[in-house]
Amino acid sequence: MPGPDDLVKLQVAAFAAATAARTPTPGGGSVAGVVGALAAALGEMALAFTRGKKAFAEHEGDYSAIAGRLEAARQTFLGLVAEDARAYEAFQQAAQYQGPGKPAKMKSALQAAIAVPGQMSRQAMAILADLDSLTGRCNKWLLSDLAAGAVLAEAVVRLCDLNVKINAGQLDNQDEGRKVLAQSEDDLAAAGKLAGKIEKECGLRMADSRGG
Repeated sequence: MPGPDDLVKLQVAAFAAATAARTPTPGGGSVAGVVGALAAALGEMALAFTRGKKAFAEHEGDYSAIAGRLEAARQTFLGLVAEDARAYEAFQQAAQYQGPGKPAKMKSALQAAIAVPGQMSRQAMAILADLDSLTGRCNKWLLSDLAAGAVLAEAVVRLCDLNVKINAGQLDNQDEGRKVLAQSEDDLAAAGKLAGKIEKECGLRMADSRGG
């Protein structure tokens, strides 16, 4: 089984095979990290084919800032692939530990298992915000890729919500668990709304392009 830091070094076919294998990692959390990196990458690609065109010259300053954020998000997601795998390994070790202080170890492991998808959700929401800002100023031939990036970013939030649900229910502090679940549900609703807005806007612009 590849170690956490080796997961993002795998070729696509090897990563898919590792996910399919009867091993706990990579699992849904690591897959969410890869999907998030691809969401950012699609936004970067849309920008790469838009920047430098005269029709969008007035937006060049914004494009530079957005490109920087998307690249940073892509790298962050790749790092979170390993973080998720490490969090799962720590949880397994805590669950198997039978010595004194086990409750503290379990609490720490659960908090880490919840924190990683929380980070992923926040990154995905930031990507969605940037993609939304590009819908009206994107090369028309890249609108489908922009929308695809939004779909993937929303998928990240959905995947993270699933991970949060399975872990938050194990927290001893029920108030903390309910707070975590409520935040995840809010993120899920916001992501769905924004991704839908981006898809709709891109679809309308693609239709106008075909009509013209």
